[in-house]
Amino acid sequence: MEPVSTEVVQQVAEYFSILSEPMRLRLLNLLRHQERCVQELVEATETSQANVSKHLKVMLQAGFLTRRTEGTSAYYSVSDELTFELCQLVCDRIASRIEEQAQHFRAFSLAASNGAKPPSEALQ
Repeated sequence: MEPVSTEVVQQVAEYFSILSEPMRLRLLNLLRHQERCVQELVEATETSQANVSKHLKVMLQAGFLTRRTEGTSAYYSVSDELTFELCQLVCDRIASRIEEQAQHFRAFSLAASNGAKPPSEALQ
């Protein structure tokens, strides 16, 4: 197997860096089912127009969004639905880890309530 080129690794890293910004994830979620104008996104996120526009521009340039103008308004929509599949995979993985951690906490709680020594005492 040949090593992956630096250029490919860089492009993949840039793709993930787009999704690493919480505001961009919020905006993608708001655009999931319908296109919206900038003003609607500003109101929904309760942030400035400059901030929303900055993130929309980054996602537009990266190919995540499409833009159309109608009069003086710009409307954005998601251009790649696979983005949501990727997000779903990540969310499922996070949920699985949280559920696993919860089981460990429940097991510890049950052990302590059954009269068992807490792990710190059992080690001594």
